Amino acid sequence: MKNERKTEAIVRSHFEKFKDIIHIEEQISDNASISKLLKLASKKGSGKGFPEFLISFFGNSELLIVVECKADITKHESPNRNNPPEFAVDGVIHYSSYLSRDFDVLAIAVSGQTIKQLKVSHFLQLKDNKKAIPIFGDKLLSASDYLDGYLKSDEKLIQDYNVLLDFTKKLNDTLHSYKISEKYRSLLISCILIALENKPFKTSYHLYGATNTKELADTLVDTVIRELKNANIKNDNLDNLNIQFGFIRTDTSLSTKKDVLKTLITDIDKNINSFIKTHEYFDVLGQLYIEFLRYANSDKGLGIVLTPPHITELFSEIAQVNENSIVYDNCTGTGGFLISAMKKMIEGVKGDSDIVSRIKKEQLIGVEYAADIFALSVSNMYIHQDGKTNIVNGDCFDDNIIKQIKIRKPTVGLLNPPYKSKKDDIEELEYVLNNMECLVDGAKCISIVPMQSALAQSGKVYELKKMLLKKHTLEAVMSMPNELFINSNVGVVSCIMIFTAHRPHPKNKETYFGYYKDDGFVKRKNQGRIDAYRKWKDIKERWVSYYINRKAKAGLSVNKIVTAKDEWCAEAYMETDYSTLTKEEFLKNVKLYVLFNELFLKND
Repeated sequence: MKNERKTEAIVRSHFEKFKDIIHIEEQISDNASISKLLKLASKKGSGKGFPEFLISFFGNSELLIVVECKADITKHESPNRNNPPEFAVDGVIHYSSYLSRDFDVLAIAVSGQTIKQLKVSHFLQLKDNKKAIPIFGDKLLSASDYLDGYLKSDEKLIQDYNVLLDFTKKLNDTLHSYKISEKYRSLLISCILIALENKPFKTSYHLYGATNTKELADTLVDTVIRELKNANIKNDNLDNLNIQFGFIRTDTSLSTKKDVLKTLITDIDKNINSFIKTHEYFDVLGQLYIEFLRYANSDKGLGIVLTPPHITELFSEIAQVNENSIVYDNCTGTGGFLISAMKKMIEGVKGDSDIVSRIKKEQLIGVEYAADIFALSVSNMYIHQDGKTNIVNGDCFDDNIIKQIKIRKPTVGLLNPPYKSKKDDIEELEYVLNNMECLVDGAKCISIVPMQSALAQSGKVYELKKMLLKKHTLEAVMSMPNELFINSNVGVVSCIMIFTAHRPHPKNKETYFGYYKDDGFVKRKNQGRIDAYRKWKDIKERWVSYYINRKAKAGLSVNKIVTAKDEWCAEAYMETDYSTLTKEEFLKNVKLYVLFNELFLKND
């Protein structure tokens, strides 16, 4: 006869090994908040709920583990998860739906009577979130592994990032009130983040009083320059960084007003530094830069169009970067592509510290022209424990820099070039050619450029298309969402181009064209474009799979032989998938067509 007590004994024995960091309760809780939430959580629909185990962490009051057990493994999970009294998964998700009103909940379903036959399922349901997301694997883990996995989960990243954005808006308002220019705000934050890596500074900055505010400002900058010097940043770059951070020494609010700088350091340590330590390899400074652009009165002259993090992540997936890749970005910006590549490269080495160190020191290369943005990129890489990354402040078209990059033999090129705003600006495709000039034979180059670069059939851009095909192979072009850069206040319609370097485009080569317009992101007031419905992960996997396998699908992708004279976009060649057409969409487009006839054709 199956006995549920045996299952409970296995779970109890497992978690009691970690009683130094967790508090274990069974069926009822002394915590008033938990008891209140379970008051109406009966699995049968009325009365109080009694989960097998309720586990809380001494060092983290936000996370609660709830465990539901069943003796019979056939009672582990129902087909529709709608029978809480009879099935472990159904029951634990039921309890999680109540407990997640006040807590982030890790719901664990366990069935079986021996360790060998045990079935385990995990679900994470964050506070105020209606859905429990599968997480971890099918075995019980240590309490510290659960806490670490929760803190670093994609779901927690999204939750914490939204909190970070709220703080960023308040911080921006604060800096505005202190009359600190928009272009200096990200530099100030990056300077503080680097200084906080220095333990003596972190433990002593709060000791500075009202009479030595100027001394704190000087110490902050001096600490940062010393940290970067110790990280082997070259002297000419150090001089530039000293100039970029120099405003902190002289700014009236930061260097003379009581506690202004000290309070900023404390707030940034609590709200930004803690985020960085939890969520590694995330382009925090780039995202803060975007947020400051969004709240600025004008973005004129502030700089660059930053690539959204999910697209930098997509690039690394498409390029299939690994521990042996050497990645080059000739338009580095804040370092978003390099950080995403670093994350992907490190994921594959399974904690080998020697390989991780080699990747950070030798296999990430960048060039950035703008001195202030260069300072951000160096800072960004430094706070990701990489002070020695080969980032150069200069012109990527400079012959000496090209020679310097070629010596490193990059195998992957990633870039988002500056977009033309004036007639005499450098064409985006010139940056693409420049990137591939530095790559080894057969390397992949992936760029995101304005769609007009792909459509040109005459003029300078057309000549650049011809030159690209003469020297390199056009593997794919992917049409991106129309409002991809809305967070940067830019309305450019863009596409991704993928080339194989130094292999002339074969005459009868088919190029893959993807109509990648729907990334699942939606616009939200004060948040910009966000993955509100958690669609991106599945969409990204489909996009990458279709590209790798060159799979043609009506409405999404097509393979086509093209020349420089042709339009390089899926829209020109792709079949329409009418199976997805709704009545509402059809009527909308008919009305638009009628309106077009009325407004334009009638006047001809």
